[in-house]
Amino acid sequence: MVRRYIYSTDEYNVRNYSSLFLGVLAFVLLYSLIALLSFPLLWFEQLHPQANILSYADAFWALQMSASTIGFGDFYPVSQGGRIIVALMFYIGVGIVGFIGAQIASKMIGFADTNVRNRELRRQNEEIMKHNKELENKLDLLIEQLKS
Repeated sequence: MVRRYIYSTDEYNVRNYSSLFLGVLAFVLLYSLIALLSFPLLWFEQLHPQANILSYADAFWALQMSASTIGFGDFYPVSQGGRIIVALMFYIGVGIVGFIGAQIASKMIGFADTNVRNRELRRQNEEIMKHNKELENKLDLLIEQLKS
């Protein structure tokens, strides 16, 4: 029952995943990573005397801004460990945020659905193979006629 919200299968038994499911999954993954990485970021920053990230909320905000590439600059890492975590979140977050944006754009603008195109190509391949088989049978008959 839940499977139909995650993916559907076409006549070729190919799984076509729901854009909504993929978008929600990416969103949950992004914010789970931000929530988890906020702990070590806060730990590294609290040890530094010039730190401006002093609470979990500050760390969460800093990672959220780095993942989105906005980076307001109100909270930024000053420790080496904090900088590594923020850089890691930047690289991971850019990919995930880009994926979420692509999912939204695909639904709004309606980019070509590759699943539909793949089904069309499979159908064409089946027709070509069927036609080739007919031609092969006709050639076999013709060869038999020429031999006799």
